[in-house]
Amino acid sequence: MSAPVDTVTMRETVARALGSEGETDAPPPAPENLDILIGQLRGHLELLIPEVEQMLAQPPKAGTARYCAGACAGEARGKLQARPAPRADDELEYARRLARVLRALLDHFEGNAAPSS
Repeated sequence: MSAPVDTVTMRETVARALGSEGETDAPPPAPENLDILIGQLRGHLELLIPEVEQMLAQPPKAGTARYCAGACAGEARGKLQARPAPRADDELEYARRLARVLRALLDHFEGNAAPSS
């Protein structure tokens, strides 16, 4: 069995990338901290994607919320494979894309895709 997922820390990392309002009101991190933020976001996704996929493998295997969670996991895998373009603001935008998909995956993990009892 895997260790519990630290969703609080993951959401704090998302807030550092996107701001408290959840979009782009966060001040951009210092360039030397941007690589750290991207690494944290990537690490969180690498931990959370398999957890969501494992949750989706449990019955029932149908339903719109479960389909959306699966699509979100696939999108997250794609974001992990992507890299920022070499333009000035692209690393910040890449971090924000990772943060948005992490936030969506957390929403699914924390109950939106869980089977109802």
